[in-house]
Amino acid sequence: MDVLDLSRWQFGITTVYHFLFVPLTIGLSALVAGFQTAWYRTDNPAYLRMTRFWGRLFLINFAMGVVTGIVQEFQFGMNWSAYSRFVGDVFGAPLAMEGLMAFFLESTFLGLWIFGWDKLPRGLHLATIWLAAFGTTISAYFILAANSWMQHPVGYRLNPATGRAELTDIWAVLTNVTTLATFPHVIFGAFVTAGAFVIGVSAWQLARKREVDLFRASARAAMVVTLVAAVGVSLSGHWQAQIMTRQQPMKMAAAEALWEDESSAGFSLFAVGDVRNGRNHVNVQIPYGLSLLATSTPDGRVEGVNDIQARYQATYGPGDYRPIVGLAYWSFRLMIGFGGLAGLLALAGLWFTRRRRLPANPWFYRIAVIGIGLPFLANSLGWIFTEMGRQPWTVFGVMRTSAAVSPGSDVAEVAVTLAGFTLVYAVLAFIEVRLLLKFIRSGPEPAGRTDEPVDTLPALSY
Repeated sequence: MDVLDLSRWQFGITTVYHFLFVPLTIGLSALVAGFQTAWYRTDNPAYLRMTRFWGRLFLINFAMGVVTGIVQEFQFGMNWSAYSRFVGDVFGAPLAMEGLMAFFLESTFLGLWIFGWDKLPRGLHLATIWLAAFGTTISAYFILAANSWMQHPVGYRLNPATGRAELTDIWAVLTNVTTLATFPHVIFGAFVTAGAFVIGVSAWQLARKREVDLFRASARAAMVVTLVAAVGVSLSGHWQAQIMTRQQPMKMAAAEALWEDESSAGFSLFAVGDVRNGRNHVNVQIPYGLSLLATSTPDGRVEGVNDIQARYQATYGPGDYRPIVGLAYWSFRLMIGFGGLAGLLALAGLWFTRRRRLPANPWFYRIAVIGIGLPFLANSLGWIFTEMGRQPWTVFGVMRTSAAVSPGSDVAEVAVTLAGFTLVYAVLAFIEVRLLLKFIRSGPEPAGRTDEPVDTLPALSY
């Protein structure tokens, strides 16, 4: 491997690892705020116990997300200095807004929430967790605005004297149509992630008959959130696919192993292809599915890899503008599959727990615990598809990845830091899992004498 390959591996590993914590933090912050709101409105101590139990798990995850996120941003100056120099004026603006506004907001009010339990009025204390949750959400927006600019650059001009991209319209960057489509998709995915986590942990407790009323209520609330969010992921994903087809047709063509332009194109379920010669040997399809996904019409025309490659060579010059087709194809399918399974798990859970019931067989509890990993896999595969499908571009149509790597880096330096980061992240993962398991096993705080069964509350007794 050369410096470029190692730098891409390092950035990919740290990015995917960091994004394991981000969606869980976003979704759990809102769920914890919801439980505390229920306590504030009803004064039932059971809701307080739910708030504090899930709040501990949220804080552990938040801390890990902060640590890994700092490393993530430093890489722009370490391995990708040529990229930072070229687009820093544009790319740095939303990242600076995220740090100065969103992260400051969430960290400040999260601190007030942690230390203000016995010091702030209940209403003001409730406001702190909602403001922290809002901060995590807008933090995601600014980061996605920066990433979306790489997918679809707007609001800038190239300065021929300096050879740099310069910001001309920050509003255009922040309201990029790619951002507007990506943001709801990511936020809905975060709620699926947090919902599946709460369902799985609650199922583990219910299988052991611990705090049955409390964890049944937690699970039911999370199942509703997960199911609604899964529908939102599907709808926002459809919108995002249409925008991707217009802006990056090569990515969509690779995701479907579609080699030639085609009208009334089918959605591929399974394909065996010949990338070298640009064709499929086997392709099992849903008729008209791709045209419906990409254009919302059954007879819509979708461009193929071979035709786009020829057009890009005419526009950008000689080169291979195809991503790794097999990776794009399978990451796209597995992303959809794992996300869909998480939604189906929530739907099944609502059925098995209806009318104050609990699943009679232990198999559901086991599946629910395993199901914690489904949205994490879907999120990771979604980002792999998004970033790898854009290749060979770092900034689509403007800067190739090969031109973005730091010119002063050598193989030994990147290899050492890659090994070091991987080792440190493995240690952090071990610590995270141990801490989560410790507090999950310890369960909620002991119930007080005034505690009431949660299922007596209309809001949670479905």
